[in-house]
Amino acid sequence: MDDAANNPSLNPPSQGELDVLTDQLIEQLKTVYDPEIPVDIYELGLIYKVDVSDERAVAIEMTLTAPGCPVAGEMPEWVRDAVLKVDGVTGCAVNLVFDPPWDPSRMSDEAKLQLNMF
Repeated sequence: MDDAANNPSLNPPSQGELDVLTDQLIEQLKTVYDPEIPVDIYELGLIYKVDVSDERAVAIEMTLTAPGCPVAGEMPEWVRDAVLKVDGVTGCAVNLVFDPPWDPSRMSDEAKLQLNMF
């Protein structure tokens, strides 16, 4: 019998599954906060790219508000741990990038409201 038929995680996710997975990933990313700013990293615009492979492994490119951020060594691990809480995710790699550099224009309107930047 076909292994893929017995284990749906061996089949590439359908568009519907990807949509649900994306929502769940965003929900988890919103649980990670920059300790110096009372806004989650997703709304701050620190997440540049999220890719989900056919095997449901997640690859994330993210940045920090400043290259010298005191939690630079820890935040990628926090992101990885949050993503791995999503049911069905088989792995997660977080790549810290600084190009393009982050600036406040990347923040969502929600984040700007929270920080009284309007």
